[in-house]
Amino acid sequence: MSASIWPDLPILQRMALALAIGLFAGLEREHRRKEAGLRTFAFIALMLSVVVPDYIGRVQRAEEAVLQENLTVMRDALDKHYADAGKYPASLEDLVSKRYLRSIPKDPFTQTATWVPVPPADPKKGGVFDVHSAAKGYERW
Repeated sequence: MSASIWPDLPILQRMALALAIGLFAGLEREHRRKEAGLRTFAFIALMLSVVVPDYIGRVQRAEEAVLQENLTVMRDALDKHYADAGKYPASLEDLVSKRYLRSIPKDPFTQTATWVPVPPADPKKGGVFDVHSAAKGYERW
């Protein structure tokens, strides 16, 4: 003979009460899962708020380093051309055709090989004395 915790209740009422208790326990478990999900989401958001600004700053510093290196390489090629030919090249493409550069490097900010050529003070000395970036905010580099 089995003992029941509700001996005075009819079978249908016992079943309904057991179902309600089971549903309540299930809802409580679901509520705990949602709380755990919210805690996880809050933790991930906190970590992203710390990491993302640092990541973005590092990417910009890396692009600036690439820009500085590309400008240094092109300026060095311009100086070598002037030392060899006695004048500056007419265009940046002349540096490639005369093998001072393998190719014109890309500006890391514009993702193109578009540079702003600066002519020398004396036009008889050639066409490109210096180069600057075409990217906004880096025109003076």
